Amino acid sequence: MTVTQSPVEAPAPPRPATRPPRGNRSNGQWNVDGTEPLNANEVWKQAEGGLAVRERIETVYAKEGFDAIPAEDLTGRFRWWGLYTQRKPGIDGGRTAQLSDDELSDKYFMLRVRTDGQALSPAALRVLGGISADFARGSADITDRQNLQYHWIAVEDVPEIWRRLESVGLETTTACGDTPRGFLGSPVAGIAADEIIDPTPVILEIKRRWIGDPELANLPRKFKTAITGHPSLDVVHEINDVSLVGVVHPELGPGYDLWVGGGLSTAPRLAERIGVFVSEERAAEVWHGVIQVFRDYGFRRLRNKARLKFLLADWGVGTFRAVLENEYLGYPLPDGPAPEPATSPGDHVGVHLQKDGNYYVGAAPVVGRVGGPVLTGLADLIEEVGAGRVRLTAHQKLVILDVPEAGVERLVTGLEDLGLTAQPSPFRRTTMACTGIEYCKLAIVDTKDTAAAAITELERRLADAVADGSLDTPILLNVNGCPNSCARIQTADIGLKGQIITVDGPDGPVQQPGFQVHLGGGLASSDRDEAGLGRTVRGLKVTAGELPDYVERVVRRFLADRAAGETFSSWAARADEGVLL
Repeated sequence: MTVTQSPVEAPAPPRPATRPPRGNRSNGQWNVDGTEPLNANEVWKQAEGGLAVRERIETVYAKEGFDAIPAEDLTGRFRWWGLYTQRKPGIDGGRTAQLSDDELSDKYFMLRVRTDGQALSPAALRVLGGISADFARGSADITDRQNLQYHWIAVEDVPEIWRRLESVGLETTTACGDTPRGFLGSPVAGIAADEIIDPTPVILEIKRRWIGDPELANLPRKFKTAITGHPSLDVVHEINDVSLVGVVHPELGPGYDLWVGGGLSTAPRLAERIGVFVSEERAAEVWHGVIQVFRDYGFRRLRNKARLKFLLADWGVGTFRAVLENEYLGYPLPDGPAPEPATSPGDHVGVHLQKDGNYYVGAAPVVGRVGGPVLTGLADLIEEVGAGRVRLTAHQKLVILDVPEAGVERLVTGLEDLGLTAQPSPFRRTTMACTGIEYCKLAIVDTKDTAAAAITELERRLADAVADGSLDTPILLNVNGCPNSCARIQTADIGLKGQIITVDGPDGPVQQPGFQVHLGGGLASSDRDEAGLGRTVRGLKVTAGELPDYVERVVRRFLADRAAGETFSSWAARADEGVLL
């Protein structure tokens, strides 16, 4: 399944004037079936919204402790404030599907802090680092949603954490739950020399008007947003519920192309262009219109069918556009051009010139892991070199902005001392991993440590291919601990889905942590001008221990077999199955 980046002259989708069908009561669509709850989650959400639990956290649970929290708050409403119970230590992956959430849950929380493409000042970095050191046992991970994620959070500490975050303009509001979650924004917004349009004003307006709004805090499921104006297409727009992507209309000038209905997990679907041009002045209200369509027409009866991608698949682009324009905006949107193919990698790693003569420097941690000392050390370093801000990326990286030319060399050296690098190996640069079994209750296998070990081993084994220049194209390696694809396995060159696999042992079959392999996926923000989901090969599974062996083997086969200029994804799509084993 692919979505091609169409040329500017591509025809717009049809625009039917009819309303969506009013069928029998079956899907729980509010504007079709009424608002009576059709499952247990809808019952408690309607009884009291998730936003209301903050007061109880501050006045009751933080004082009385974990055991005072009732189930509907603990496993439900807490998510509206970025809090999930983390996995109890010592439970192996084979028991993940056998135990209840209560049995899997520890009395500590994962806490997700949203950044929404916001630039983090040294003061903000010190606050984030202090929270890691004081309350999270040193943990802190950059996620592929530009969030910062902590572990080992006790409910007693949450009010103080909120106070510290809000002192530097950060929040956990609707970072999880059936809500508008954290936004992906271009890490180089406002400073890149080749930027089409700066998305910062649109993101700030949406946040000011609607984040924390009770009217948008009971959606059918999560709602993910991406907004960029950079030609690298750096916010993975094809896999978000709604995306605004910078384009230049031949008559109306710079603005946005609207994409709707992307999402991965166990039923992956790439977003589709709606075919409209959205001006900067109307971008916030168009976003508001799309999320209201989802709220009012999204499928609520079955949670595994409740994402916006299922509604778009049912309606089609034409009906969605008609409903958005006729029922929510009250005016037609002009047809518009599609984005051009990506001009550069969307992770922004390396040293790059800004439009004001300063530089921005993209750096890679190992699979997103940072921690308190790294964050506070980074704050000291950017002040030392005269830089002012840091943004997180959609690829578990970070970008330091406004670096004076005289400070670039010192910054690059100082990043290495912090365990970050602006000159990563191909494998460190392109490998991502989700939280995995260390903390996640859904996970089956370890991911962070497995991926980090694989990076080290692949750097050693394939050093010759890097040195002689034969490995001259990025190969994305994404490691996920379960089928839910938080690490975007279907859109990686090599995507690894965690599962328990059976292998032959000396005394018969044994079960081990391992991965199902997806090959040849990719998004337009990488080295290709076409997005597509990876293929699976029957029987292609590897144990965690075999992971470096497999990756080395398939990469060397690619280097031996590829045509001139061929990417890994193109090769993997055409290769015989036997070559991929």
